[in-house]
Amino acid sequence: MTVVSPQSYAAAGVDVGAGERAVELMRDWAGKTRRPEVVGDLGGFAGLFDASALRKYRRPLLATSTDGVGTKVLIAQRMGVHDTIGLDLVGMVVDDVVVCGAEPLFLTDYIACGRVVPDRIAAIVEGIAKGCIRAGCALVGGETAEHPGVLGPDEYDLAGAVTGVVEADDLLGPDNVRVGDAVIAMASSGLHANGYSLVRRVLDRSGWSLDRHVAELGRTLGEELLEPTRIYTPDCLALSRSEAVELHALAHVTGGGLAVNLSRVLPGRLAARVDRASWSPPPIFGLIGTAGGVPPEELERTFNMGVGMLAVVAAESADAALAMLTTRNLSAWIAGEIRSGDGTAAVEGSYRAG
Repeated sequence: MTVVSPQSYAAAGVDVGAGERAVELMRDWAGKTRRPEVVGDLGGFAGLFDASALRKYRRPLLATSTDGVGTKVLIAQRMGVHDTIGLDLVGMVVDDVVVCGAEPLFLTDYIACGRVVPDRIAAIVEGIAKGCIRAGCALVGGETAEHPGVLGPDEYDLAGAVTGVVEADDLLGPDNVRVGDAVIAMASSGLHANGYSLVRRVLDRSGWSLDRHVAELGRTLGEELLEPTRIYTPDCLALSRSEAVELHALAHVTGGGLAVNLSRVLPGRLAARVDRASWSPPPIFGLIGTAGGVPPEELERTFNMGVGMLAVVAAESADAALAMLTTRNLSAWIAGEIRSGDGTAAVEGSYRAG
């Protein structure tokens, strides 16, 4: 008869104690995101948010979005830098709900890892908390799951979900867009969190290392690739609440590129024209194209090319919108206009020389 030695969860690769230590380390950062409507503290079975705050709305519409950061996590893992990837996560979800005019209220996260390293999990959550503070939403809870055998000891992935609210009368989108509206581009901070599978393929084939210093970038390639996603939520909310700006729609430029995402906020009877000559893409995009032999059209289908958010505003309020964004230290410019058409956006011309 075979005698089986006593088994434990820890022996199977799951360290419950490490998970508890990670929660204690992240508790302080989560507390910094607290809004008045949050009930209770981090660590319960569910995050609580006082819905009576919605009574100030005549007809509140809840907006929700969930996303991750894709294979950008592999760059963070290779570099051993874990306190910025959470900013990417927040940017990807809050800037999706703000496009309809919604203020993000609260966020929950999910971190799956091969092995819980408390300091590493705390660093990830620190980035998430910093992103929530920038966006004005509360981090009300989440889950850290240890998946030995599925993920390697130093591997992890993360996702998040955010809930926001907008007054029905203030909803942004295709129904508001008019012929003659101006399309305002807001500068990205770099690649954001899209296209990293292509980036890693280019790196592998070109032999470029993450610690390679690139003169055009003014820093190492790894530092450039880890630049956090810009969070536009407070800037977009400022535009939507301004009496001087008639904001009709917003488009978050993520996977698929500028034309695809702008088309998502156009009614079928209208079209948009964006002029490449209105900006010069940051060097990282050209470097990827050159190092990997990536055609220009493929770059534009994959990356934001230096534009992370687009605002469609009434032509007469375009100057006011630009002035407001400038005072908020966000580079922005008129990149195009709305015309009659078939519900699609086109990017035309040649980029301005850098």
